[in-house]
Amino acid sequence: MTVSTLTVVPETHVSGTAPCAEPTTMAPPWYVRSTDVRLQAIARAVRDDYPDWLDHVRSAAACVRPVRLAGAIATVEADTGRILSTVSTATMPDGVIYKACGNRRETVCPACSQRYKGDAYQVVRSGLIGGKGVPEQVATHPAVFPTFTAPSFGPVHTRHIKRHTCGRRASCDCRPEPCHPRRDAAWCEHGRRLVCFARHADSDRALGTPLCLDCYDHDAQVVWNLQAGELWRRTTIAINRYMRRLARERGIPDVQVVTVRDGKVRVRSVAPFRLSFGKAAEMQRRAAVHFHAIIRLDGFDPDDRDAILPPPAGLDAGDLKAAVDHAAGTVGFTTGDHPARPEGWPIAWGPQTLTKLITVAADGEVTDGMVAAYLAKYATKSTEITGHASSRLNDDTIGVYADPDGTHTERLVEACWILGRPSDWRRLRRWAHMLGFGGHFLTKSRRYSVTFTVLRAERATWQRVQNSGPEVTEPGEEPTTLVVNFLQFVGAGWHTTADALMANTSAALAREHQQLARTDLVALAA
Repeated sequence: MTVSTLTVVPETHVSGTAPCAEPTTMAPPWYVRSTDVRLQAIARAVRDDYPDWLDHVRSAAACVRPVRLAGAIATVEADTGRILSTVSTATMPDGVIYKACGNRRETVCPACSQRYKGDAYQVVRSGLIGGKGVPEQVATHPAVFPTFTAPSFGPVHTRHIKRHTCGRRASCDCRPEPCHPRRDAAWCEHGRRLVCFARHADSDRALGTPLCLDCYDHDAQVVWNLQAGELWRRTTIAINRYMRRLARERGIPDVQVVTVRDGKVRVRSVAPFRLSFGKAAEMQRRAAVHFHAIIRLDGFDPDDRDAILPPPAGLDAGDLKAAVDHAAGTVGFTTGDHPARPEGWPIAWGPQTLTKLITVAADGEVTDGMVAAYLAKYATKSTEITGHASSRLNDDTIGVYADPDGTHTERLVEACWILGRPSDWRRLRRWAHMLGFGGHFLTKSRRYSVTFTVLRAERATWQRVQNSGPEVTEPGEEPTTLVVNFLQFVGAGWHTTADALMANTSAALAREHQQLARTDLVALAA
């Protein structure tokens, strides 16, 4: 049964929640075991601890499949390690703690995905305008927004619009060009004419599928997906080398770094700048990944390597754009040998690479807000756009998703499984459910911006303060007590469909109240 993921948790002391009347009678025990959602809801609502339960599940109320944890929570004295108090989950409603699953994929859990998207937005944008521990001066540093695409592995059905006249791309209704219009189109060796005059709608399931499934090089595509991370690594090295060579040509001196190891003093020259990267991977309809990246030019201080400094004079965003374009057009390598292809597969970027300059003002090519929203959106996507969605595959489940004579994605999964037989290529089998791509969908260099860990720690601290109040300490003083969890996993998901419905509904009401409050604040500020 599909459960609504609108948040619904009526709480007794939180505004915007559903009202809860005091129970007068207890429902029969078999109500809970009934398949009727109405009887399940009655069984929960008439319990004496119903208000406490609503408050207890508040943090995970919007989650589709929360994690259930059982055990004890101890308060420990920081200096001595003495346990001051212990709370067992057995005394809590349902005897467990509900924790949101935290899944980033929108199709798996929309609520947790939305939170992840918000964090990703802050991670990306703080690296462009500062904040969250990043100095605000980064807004003046040169930055570019390149898009690296995969090469062609065969003609596919596409939707191309030469000139947009719509107001919003999300609801674009512009008339597309014909897909593959050719009067003299040749017939392929499999008896199919490689032509298509259709003007595909954005929801057309044919988009991304090959004109001829038998001609399409599925093996090369899954190998390219697998090696895309290595191609990106080599590209960043090439960009750094290009910029360093340009700096030397313009008389910008290298920085001398002195290190002492085993009693020996070593001096080496390093570049007077540092490139900071942020990258999001997007799975295209044809099931090939391409990368949207942010590359920021910073200065480098050998005495304080964590400092984010302005770049040296003489290097600008135009130079950075030239370095990216040069690397995208020249970087490439050949994979190791494989029984199916002894000479290996060539790995390089496609010809559609596009690099734009990032500005803070609205008159630039792309702004920091546009870039941050763009990357955050793709950080929550996966293979769903291709029509394939599965967990990790094994010998028992591969037959459900792989077929050498099946659809485009089924053939890609089959290619991963067959090519992944040799021990050196086992990663293809490990990532067959991702059609060969085994990288992260959002990555960044260490010093680009704030981390997800910091953002989540701040959120946890805020929630703890809201629940129990701040711990009173002197300025600069460490907390005198620590909270230690002794919890173990006991299950996932809500106990009943009614629990999920009631929790989701209450959280939705709370969220609606929050949105109305924000609207009122904006109106008052105006």
